[in-house]
Amino acid sequence: MESIGVLMMCPMNSYLENELQKRYNLHRFWTCPEKSVFLETHRSSIRAIVGNASVGADAKLIDDLPKLEIISSFSVGVDKIDLGKCKEKGIRVTNTPDVLTEDVADLAIGLILALLRRLCECDRYVRSGKWKYVGIIGLGRIGAAIAKRAQGFNCPINYFSRTEKPDVGYKYYPTVVELAQNSDILVVACALTDETRHIVNREVMDALGAKGVLINIGRGPHIDEKEMVKALTEGRLGGAGLDVFEQEPHVPEELFGLENVVLLPHVASATVETRTAMADLVMGNLEAHFAGKPLLTQVV
Repeated sequence: MESIGVLMMCPMNSYLENELQKRYNLHRFWTCPEKSVFLETHRSSIRAIVGNASVGADAKLIDDLPKLEIISSFSVGVDKIDLGKCKEKGIRVTNTPDVLTEDVADLAIGLILALLRRLCECDRYVRSGKWKYVGIIGLGRIGAAIAKRAQGFNCPINYFSRTEKPDVGYKYYPTVVELAQNSDILVVACALTDETRHIVNREVMDALGAKGVLINIGRGPHIDEKEMVKALTEGRLGGAGLDVFEQEPHVPEELFGLENVVLLPHVASATVETRTAMADLVMGNLEAHFAGKPLLTQVV
């Protein structure tokens, strides 16, 4: 399959890059100084795009590549891909679910512990049985894994989802504001869509309150970042643990001086084992597509 052109949008994983190089005619888009010239030159040979949570494929790029057949994302989120355009043109889209669920859930709990400060104090706090109510926005794979871990600390679990989940045993709230009002820690774990963009706004943060903690391991645009900065600096929000930001890699400078925040560079799934499994899924989807077999993790 060396004649198949694959466009890798940005550096993301050396194992994935090396394996793609072995199997396909790999183009590294970030190394092209004149991207428009490159696209014009290779528009008839590129049949696949590999992107990630930061860089996907917009409508213009898709239109510029008339032979494009599949976009394989090295992430669960596909919000950087124009799915409507893909459906319109019959382009298949895949992602990497499940293999990163456990690591992302682990990090969410790690951020909670980090925000509660010194581990010895946290240990005494947990042993005292005074753990807080944890509210989770989105009870999908990752949200459910976070809930399972939080239960291990005897935390009561509340959640908001598009629909109430039968037989989960957690308290359901029909709005995010009600969830925030009844939670001490609010964890964002839903997919990024037009409906969930800024799902955590000023009203939600005020409902969470001055003692509340906000955790985001979803996507940066889930939170109205400007309102979050105001809430933290004005003391209307107790703290925040953030693995993602609205305009990555930019991080609001106001956060750097705050003692009640923990900031991470989008590393929730960044273990060697998980990133390797994600890379294997990307390659498995490409191989399945070009072999005419069912996709492993089809989105579109």
